[in-house]
Amino acid sequence: MGTLDGRIAVVTGAGQGLGAAEARALAAEGARVVLNDLPGPGLDEVAAQIPGAAVRPGDIAEWSTGEALLAAFGGVDILVNNAGVLRDRMIFSMSESEWDTVIRVHLRGHFVTTRLATAYWRERSKATGGPVHARIVNTASEAFLLGSAGQPNYAAAKAGIVGLTLATARGCGRYGVRANAICPRARTAMTGDLMGPPPDGPDPLDPARVAPLVTYLAGPAGERITGEVFVAHGDVVAVLGPPTVRAAFHAAGGRWTLDELDATLGKVFTADPPRPGFVCEETLPLAAATPGFAQRPDPPGRPSR
Repeated sequence: MGTLDGRIAVVTGAGQGLGAAEARALAAEGARVVLNDLPGPGLDEVAAQIPGAAVRPGDIAEWSTGEALLAAFGGVDILVNNAGVLRDRMIFSMSESEWDTVIRVHLRGHFVTTRLATAYWRERSKATGGPVHARIVNTASEAFLLGSAGQPNYAAAKAGIVGLTLATARGCGRYGVRANAICPRARTAMTGDLMGPPPDGPDPLDPARVAPLVTYLAGPAGERITGEVFVAHGDVVAVLGPPTVRAAFHAAGGRWTLDELDATLGKVFTADPPRPGFVCEETLPLAAATPGFAQRPDPPGRPSR
């Protein structure tokens, strides 16, 4: 008996990498898995590895694709949003289509499935008179923490996904929904150029090393966890804390003047040239805990997922 026996799990971006590893792990715990990605041999290969899996290829940002995923087995208990693309460019060189494509696949793609799943769970909760088993695991990235210079579209989409996750956790908890986000580091087709080839022997950045956390959050223990953001890779699972207030100031006369702001804030921001302050670099040393990874850190502005 697996921890997910009888549960229906929808996994987007399941044709390769993280999504494929997550789908296999969920199936190994007994879940009936619905696989989504763009049509291609990768999706067919993953489906062949998972007995009884339903395949619903299509653009995840399309409403009809989301509806097809929920209809495959007549419902959903677990939603793992993983589908994504990269169109890396500095902001001053980025085209309109490069921005729109990344925001559409990542952020709208997460919205479509979340919107349809939460509506389904809300109706089930009302019909049964109590909370239901409802789990969402969204895929964010440390890019939103670091302000990845070469990925403004990707960083913005991942920040939006974190916001969507928190709003879903707060708004749908009463129905049994538990929504969390992960920031994974893994060697996949999407990150291959950045991460380089895998080492000889076990790969500390194998996507399969992220999958256990996803399976855990999807299962019974996930009942106690919601509205959290995790960093996961290798042997690391880190829980991020919320932003904190660095400092607070009050106008002496009840209303700020430009001179008073300068006299106050001018003493705080003194670096020349200035350096972005709302950046969380505390996650970067986590790489040191993963053998073989610390020697190849992410270049500035480009986290690995």
